Amino acid sequence: MNQPRENKMGVMPVRKLLITMSLPMIASMLVQALYNIVDSVFVAQVSENALTAVTLAFPIQNLMIAIGSGTAVGVNALLSKSLGERDQTNADRAANAGLLLTLPGFLLMLVFGLFFATPFIAGQIDPVAVTDPTDIAAITTGGTAYLQVCCCFSFGLFFQIMCERLLQSTGRTTLSMISQISGAVINMILDPILIFGLLGLPSLGVAGAAIATVIGQCCAATIGLVLNLRHNRDIHLSFKAVFRPHAATIGRIYAVGAPSILMMSIGSVMTYMMNRILAAFASAQAVFGVYFKLQSFFFMPLFGLNNGLIPIIAFNYGAKNKARVKDSMRFAMILAVSIMVVGTIIFHVVPTLLLSFFNASPEMVRIGVPALRIISLSFPIAAVCIVLGSTFQAFSKGVYSLIVSIMRQLVVLIPAAWLLSLSGEVTNIWWAFLFAEIMSLTVTLLCYRRLHRKIISTL
Repeated sequence: MNQPRENKMGVMPVRKLLITMSLPMIASMLVQALYNIVDSVFVAQVSENALTAVTLAFPIQNLMIAIGSGTAVGVNALLSKSLGERDQTNADRAANAGLLLTLPGFLLMLVFGLFFATPFIAGQIDPVAVTDPTDIAAITTGGTAYLQVCCCFSFGLFFQIMCERLLQSTGRTTLSMISQISGAVINMILDPILIFGLLGLPSLGVAGAAIATVIGQCCAATIGLVLNLRHNRDIHLSFKAVFRPHAATIGRIYAVGAPSILMMSIGSVMTYMMNRILAAFASAQAVFGVYFKLQSFFFMPLFGLNNGLIPIIAFNYGAKNKARVKDSMRFAMILAVSIMVVGTIIFHVVPTLLLSFFNASPEMVRIGVPALRIISLSFPIAAVCIVLGSTFQAFSKGVYSLIVSIMRQLVVLIPAAWLLSLSGEVTNIWWAFLFAEIMSLTVTLLCYRRLHRKIISTL
């Protein structure tokens, strides 16, 4: 068995390590969040129908990210743990298997984009709330075009996610940041050019936003692969190894990754069901889409923090260093809650300003201001749940995160939102998010107590 050199995740002071690993990913996630916002801002200038169309496509976009990121979580946990155990053979197997496992997700999304995009979009439109046939046609056509482009060219997204996570797993978060930021910047540059037809190009509207997205993803994937091949010395990638998969390694990846995929996919089900519930209220779907874009500016950095935390915990779990595991968890919790408290304050102080970036109509402002203020009350609670959920993944207990996610988004949020919608007042629906997060915290703490008793305390 080859013995790799000492990794910084086992020797650098924990606080410095978490900051140095997380800051590049937080920066790249902030750029990604900014791209999400800018993308919708440009689309909103076309029309409210265009913004609604992109909102209705979001559940499938979220599903693609769930498949790619969930698989990468399994690779990340196995790779980091193998490096902590100084097992180079298994580390290389995990890395090469990860590249191969980008193909199933792409093929699934290709089939969906070709055959199911139109009925998916149309199924979220309520003809009672949207009475104008012209509006219905605009939303359906725009949403279908956007979704088909994103699905049929999703290979860039899946490969980008995996290449970035391989860099993160070995502590090379700055290189991961370069890949992600490059793709996001290319996307933002192309957005206005393709949406509005600048530089002599035709105006493509919503489809132009999708084309800009997939071009940026393909560029980021290419950059990520090159950076892994040239600079990631902790793993050894080879074309031959990629297409000679090790069955046991794939099984171990999906033992962690499959619950993560299911957990993140639940978000797609939740957004789809919320769109169905909100379809009865004019402009409510557009407000929901705006909220999701705005909240990403705080949740994405939090996910960047957690992407730095998972390999640190997994490495020191493999090295059986209990003190470093607990110190990294404690410091991550402080940072996460601080980020989300700032988000809550901003959503309460300047909601009208935030909505104005999206060319919001008076009806969108009327619905959106209380929506942002009410939902953001749950942000600090969500921070605790997300950090502990990442801890579950690092200890290969992704099923705990799955249980929490199901409880929050399906068992509590959707039924509560539906019941509150029966009041006929859309503002009441937003309280369901706070109710769901309180339940999530309760279940998360129970799962963490079990994890601590069975694993952490025995290190």
